Amino acid sequence: MSTSSFPLIVAATWAVTGLGFGLWLYSWFGEKHPVQKLRFQDCGMVLVFSAVLARIALMDRAMTPIDWFLIVISPLFILAALVRLGRTSGKDGGRG
Repeated sequence: MSTSSFPLIVAATWAVTGLGFGLWLYSWFGEKHPVQKLRFQDCGMVLVFSAVLARIALMDRAMTPIDWFLIVISPLFILAALVRLGRTSGKDGGRG
């Protein structure tokens, strides 16, 4: 992969982070149904932590202790959110 494509990829990870944060905010201020609220939070969490992992993989500096901490906890949060998304999915999309 050429280094000229890295700025575009990094910009894409920031866009995904913004989308995930937007979903999380919508879950708090826009959605009233509790199961749907949880699903929006979980989707937002998966997007944010996945984008963080991608940015860590692309960075060109030495890793700090915070980077190592995020590498350890991000997959745990992603897995927990995906498990909850799987458990709350249903025929009616969690609305019944």
